[in-house]
Amino acid sequence: QVQLVESGGGLVQAGGSLRLSCAASGRTFSSYAMGWFRQAPGKEREFVAAISWRAFRTYYADSVKGRFTISRDNAKNTVYLQMNSLKPEDTAVYYCAARLTVVVTTDDYRYWGQGTQVTVSS
Repeated sequence: QVQLVESGGGLVQAGGSLRLSCAASGRTFSSYAMGWFRQAPGKEREFVAAISWRAFRTYYADSVKGRFTISRDNAKNTVYLQMNSLKPEDTAVYYCAARLTVVVTTDDYRYWGQGTQVTVSS
């Protein structure tokens, strides 16, 4: 069982930056692949970024590539999403998710956080 708690969301102007954090409970965090997803009002949830359990592999949606960076600190049971050059279209609720074994870019994750709101004003 893994519990995930996101933080770091907020209101930022276009071009600004935010860093999201996702703290995980449990002693086996380092065994989990982690992902970030987002859902804007009236839209389906979409993949943003993912990282393998030892951080050897990272994946990004085309829409955020070059602007967002996913990382993890297994000693702190935390995964991060550094978001730079934010755009109004990045406005959404951001969720982190965890799954055992291989990292994937679909929403086939076992555990999900409650989400944190990110709002980018123009």
